[in-house]
Amino acid sequence: MHKLYPEIKPYATHRLRVESPHELYLEESGNPKGLPVLFVHGGPGAGCEEYHRRFFDPNVYRIILFDQRGAGRSTPHASLENNTTWHLVADIEKIREHLGINRWILFGGSWGSTLSLVYAESHPQRVLGLILRGIFLCRPWEIRWFYQEGANRLFPDHWEEFIAPIPETERHDLLRAHYRRLTGEDEVARMASAKAWSLWEGRSATLLPNKHVVDFFGSPHVALSLARIEAHYFAHDTFLEPDQILRDVSRLSGIPGIIVHGRYDVVCPIQNAWELARAWPDARLEIIPDAGHSAAEPGTSGALVQATIEMAARVRTTEFS
Repeated sequence: MHKLYPEIKPYATHRLRVESPHELYLEESGNPKGLPVLFVHGGPGAGCEEYHRRFFDPNVYRIILFDQRGAGRSTPHASLENNTTWHLVADIEKIREHLGINRWILFGGSWGSTLSLVYAESHPQRVLGLILRGIFLCRPWEIRWFYQEGANRLFPDHWEEFIAPIPETERHDLLRAHYRRLTGEDEVARMASAKAWSLWEGRSATLLPNKHVVDFFGSPHVALSLARIEAHYFAHDTFLEPDQILRDVSRLSGIPGIIVHGRYDVVCPIQNAWELARAWPDARLEIIPDAGHSAAEPGTSGALVQATIEMAARVRTTEFS
């Protein structure tokens, strides 16, 4: 099993101003003349972590990380203004142009897989390949499964804490009940909802308990942006048309894909990855038999490192800059 590459620091960081009021945090590490890869983080609203650089051979890849609008080190924190899927697709194009990149690989997990797929379907001529994990297609049943009825039957103890901030009279629509608090003026209610929302995801994300994952999701900075931005997107059907990603999957024709998905993914059920792989002939699906949703699980992280090695070998002879 492959392990993550050693820790690495960025050789360049940028503040990229996009549509008001947003300014994005952007960094580059690895080989400045290497194969460009964009790491697309999850959530929406989670932000990047330092270990995200370590999926890639720094001698081979020009590793680009960015925090999406309102997330991580981007400002203003947790902002919902001008924050939609299509704003983020435009931001990715602006990053590509800002860095002078012609074509690149996208590496995304969970919501990062969603955004990578939507970007690739919108700009297929700019994509050399896709490495995707924990597929999320943003269909209503997927959101209902995790935030209303489905996953709660597997984690009733954690679910009890997720619903605790919501009165019983509002529990028929937990997404919108949390959304009202996350966007309300009551700061105490807002933070209680944010913590409950974010910890529900963090505790459900791994097959076995993982303190690092739970601590990341439980930190107030992450919890507020993750909960506010996720609820905002999900309450608006992620700003996509019904079943849009699978509907437009033919636009990925000729783009190689590697899909990594945990067998016991409760956050994004494996059915999503199965349906995507069947609809996209250029993609290969690898099911990790002892993993849930998180990229931090050993089987999944090893498979993702292997995927970066395979993808680099596949596109090495392609003009990419």
